[in-house]
Amino acid sequence: MTATASLPLAGLLWIGGLGMASAHAGDCLDRAQNQVQIDACAASDFAAADRELNAVYARVQRDYAHDAAFLGKLRLAQRAWIAFRDAELAARYPDADPARAYGSAYPGCAAGVKAEMTRARTTQLERWLDGAAEGEVCAGSVRPAGAPD
Repeated sequence: MTATASLPLAGLLWIGGLGMASAHAGDCLDRAQNQVQIDACAASDFAAADRELNAVYARVQRDYAHDAAFLGKLRLAQRAWIAFRDAELAARYPDADPARAYGSAYPGCAAGVKAEMTRARTTQLERWLDGAAEGEVCAGSVRPAGAPD
């Protein structure tokens, strides 16, 4: 028996480089018994992160509905971010056949990377909802904290 043979699958997942998904997928990964289930947990985690991103994006659009110039730029930024996310994933796993090149863990790993990046983008978008500190001169389109919608 190897040293890793006694680790739970979530532990193997961490060692395998998907620790960012395990931090959010929690119970699902604890119950996973095989790679298919691990991949499903990671995919579910990414889906949850994506839903949260879309909810925050929609709130920003609602809260800034009066600012057409900002919303146009935000849409461009969001499209560029999606392209960046996908390009970053491709750079991390550049082989033309990633499932063959990186093994059976690839779907879970890819979903984990996308979930991590999506959560980071959600945090960026929340800046427009949280507002800028009083006197913050570089806030740009971010309205002051506490300002009416």
